[in-house]
Amino acid sequence: MGTAVTVTKRRGRVWAGALVAAVVVLGIGSYWFQPWKLWRDETVSEALPGAAAPQRPSGAASGAPAAGPQTLSQGTLISHEHTTTGTVKLIRLADGSHTLRLEGLDTSNGPDLRVWLTDAPVKEGVAGWRVFDDGKYVSLGKLKGNKGDQNYEIPADVNLADYSSVTIWCDRFDVSFGAASLT
Repeated sequence: MGTAVTVTKRRGRVWAGALVAAVVVLGIGSYWFQPWKLWRDETVSEALPGAAAPQRPSGAASGAPAAGPQTLSQGTLISHEHTTTGTVKLIRLADGSHTLRLEGLDTSNGPDLRVWLTDAPVKEGVAGWRVFDDGKYVSLGKLKGNKGDQNYEIPADVNLADYSSVTIWCDRFDVSFGAASLT
């Protein structure tokens, strides 16, 4: 009879240990993959900085165009790991600073998404999913939302001639959700 009680206690401890291990694995997996983001969209609607009509200096000719935001290059996002659409624009603002603008962005939400300027060529399909961290890139910050219009300030020390593409990069899994060539 003592043996049966010992076996029952041992099984109880094994089951309790397995349950604790399962809860820990589930917790870590949930933190790592953040599956709830697949069903939660974050929409951002930012206006272009400095898009309001600039004031003309007094004495300026009335026929002279006012200096305002100027699109230097742009591209259309293609899908990589996740379906991604929208337009990317590299814009010089009236004050001489530069902004990267995402317009009409529509992609999946995910963990640790970033907006990167890169020197990598944009490739269709699986071949293009992981190329953007192979060369030169600069992170412009976390993706503000997976839908809508949004702006990302480009640091003044970034030489724009060094970068030819933009990617929505998942830093957690080292994969591009979508990318665009700047032309």
